[in-house]
Amino acid sequence: MIDIEGKIVLTELEELVDPAHTALIVIDMQRDFIEPDGLFATLGIDLSMYAQSRPKLAALLGAARKTGTTVVHLQNTALADRMSDSPAQIRFNLRMHKDARRNQPPLRYTIPGTPGHEFAREFTPLKNELVVAKYRSSGFWGTNLLMLLRSNGIKTVVVGGCTTEGCVESTARDAMFNDFYVVIAEDCVASDDKAQHEASMLLMRHRFDLAAGDEIQRIWRARPGRSEKQS
Repeated sequence: MIDIEGKIVLTELEELVDPAHTALIVIDMQRDFIEPDGLFATLGIDLSMYAQSRPKLAALLGAARKTGTTVVHLQNTALADRMSDSPAQIRFNLRMHKDARRNQPPLRYTIPGTPGHEFAREFTPLKNELVVAKYRSSGFWGTNLLMLLRSNGIKTVVVGGCTTEGCVESTARDAMFNDFYVVIAEDCVASDDKAQHEASMLLMRHRFDLAAGDEIQRIWRARPGRSEKQS
């Protein structure tokens, strides 16, 4: 850590991801996005990057659970009959999914009550883990995520999930704007578009701390988290 005009700033990864003040945010690991029988796969969208990132994020989640690190699952949600979609949001989705739609109507996915809204098996939340439904790319927009993080004394968010250039980057930016330290678990994020993933990683590398999932796990295992301190 360093002192900048009387303000103590955390600078070392060990300080940043201390489980006593860190939350792992797992973003949108839902069936419609990442499973072979989900909507995106049935449209022919390339999910090959997730084959590498999924097990690494699952291992990071497992380490968070073992070390008492706070876990928050973000769950992308779209209400039936497009009740959560403004005209501007529909236009955004039209552009974002242009190739996959093949001139068909805007895609409809992650609707509550459908299998696609559910989390993939290895990312199913435990009873004591926080789940935040979100209706926009950022986990902070129109949700209670900020309140939950502040209520639990969180200073740093470790971010993993999908997609890199969309909900991951949007949530990471808003976390920083809300005065949280941000660490991107760089091998635990992925996209269905490699070029956009790499462009986003280039941007985030110059704005946030990046670390491999196993490096974060090593630090968590060496430091007691909330549940371990209380036991």
